[in-house]
Amino acid sequence: MSYADTPFHAGELAAQQRAGAGHIAKQAAPFIRDFMPDQHRNFYEAQPFLVAASGDAEGRVWATIIEGPDGFVQSPDPRKLELSTQLDPSDPLAQTFYDGADVGIVGIELATRRRNRLSGRTRPTDSGFAIDIRQTFGNCPQYINERDWWRVARNGDAEPVLSDHLSPAQIAHIAQADTLFIGSGRHGPQEDASNGFDASHRGGEPGFVRVTGPNRLRIPDYSGNNFFNTIGNLLENPRIGLLFVDFASGGLLHLTGRAEIDWTPAEARDPNILRMIDVQVDAVIERPEALSLRWSAQPTPSTKLVVTDKVNEAKGITSFHLAPANGQVLVSFQAGQHLPVALEIPEQKTKVRRTYSLSSNPGDEHYRITVKREPQGVASTFLHDKIDVGDVLEARPPAGDFLIPLGNSPLVLVSAGVGLTPMVAMLHHSVQKNGDRPVWFVHGARNGHHHALRNEVDQVIAANRNAGKRVYYSAPVRTDQLGRDFDAEGRITVNELLALNAGDSAQYLLCGPAGFVTELKSGLEAAGVPKSQIHFETFGS
Repeated sequence: MSYADTPFHAGELAAQQRAGAGHIAKQAAPFIRDFMPDQHRNFYEAQPFLVAASGDAEGRVWATIIEGPDGFVQSPDPRKLELSTQLDPSDPLAQTFYDGADVGIVGIELATRRRNRLSGRTRPTDSGFAIDIRQTFGNCPQYINERDWWRVARNGDAEPVLSDHLSPAQIAHIAQADTLFIGSGRHGPQEDASNGFDASHRGGEPGFVRVTGPNRLRIPDYSGNNFFNTIGNLLENPRIGLLFVDFASGGLLHLTGRAEIDWTPAEARDPNILRMIDVQVDAVIERPEALSLRWSAQPTPSTKLVVTDKVNEAKGITSFHLAPANGQVLVSFQAGQHLPVALEIPEQKTKVRRTYSLSSNPGDEHYRITVKREPQGVASTFLHDKIDVGDVLEARPPAGDFLIPLGNSPLVLVSAGVGLTPMVAMLHHSVQKNGDRPVWFVHGARNGHHHALRNEVDQVIAANRNAGKRVYYSAPVRTDQLGRDFDAEGRITVNELLALNAGDSAQYLLCGPAGFVTELKSGLEAAGVPKSQIHFETFGS
């Protein structure tokens, strides 16, 4: 596959192949858009800051934070952001943005662990600058340490400190950091959407970034979405920008340098570390109290949830019912959101963090996560084999923006395998809160042995005249009865979805393996369904 046929450039494709994820280029292509869906536009407009990456006049790459007053980010259309703000002259990218430059952006909501990324090009405006979008996509919530934020009156008197190496105090700060932002970029031989810069987030336990000398850092690379935007850029252009935030004081520590990828780190202390990024630091800018924003110095405290029930739903699929261990009222969630959990597994040196979609009715007085056992899954195996009723799990508040679109247009909820978990929550919510809204529940499973939550879905649909379902078994067994247990043999196809005649305004929500979502999304678009009416989430690495 040439990079002309994919949203990924040659460096990203090479990194994917090297990591054994060569399939991702085709599967992920539909998830990378040239416009922002409404949920992303609303997300960016609600942010008090954005993290940005670009290059300066000397070709060095930097990462920085752009802040502004409430509402300083606006999206007048799906391909544009407008930022009404002025950057401090001490910011290494201040002049770059106003002159017009390629830029990478990550919007990250530390309090809820939501994040989205985009790349584009800036141009000056009367109130600041605008960003014309090239590429945009959602990002998984892993490794984000939650923090609450507030504003203070900025002093503005602190002078920046420039150096060509890290001071002892700066090294000490990095040794305590649990959050890092990375800037990287490349420019190919042609004007392609994958040209430009990328801003990304890295997180972990305090000290996850190692300082090995006044000019040397080692950054672990964990399992992620397998897009390899950062590493792919670094394979083509080793220049890198790093940003550490002092959450308590609003200070920013900018580093710029060059990076190499260690694909087989011998000294990895954490089995989740797959690669290391070695950085040679060339320049340092420390900007004390650079921001008016402040965050809680420590991540938002987690909640203790006790397992009140453990239910075998299907072969290899188990539900865990969770309630507050302290008897307090459960934090509400929106249908489609996930629950971040942190597991203390004896043989693991650090907590294993995972996010599982909430499959319960949002109106219930307990959470429910429905987990599929993965053969090599450290977390899922531990949950299935070791966690039982009465055990306590650590969790953060529910988060995520894979939500039911507003309005009364018909909903088509489409899932495969354990991808039905957010759809069950959406089904419950839809029939209870908006019973006049037509909703289709379309699900694919291998057979009845692998079909989870079947009776629950049947009962919900039977009680609502505007709800319908279609179930597909790809390999039914003798005990599966057509017309009773499933409606058709085979897999869900675009033609089958269109045959529902849900209408031109129907909203399609897709969840399942990446290949499943990719095929249906591409097919719906080819059939003329507007991209704005197709919403999706995938599971797995």
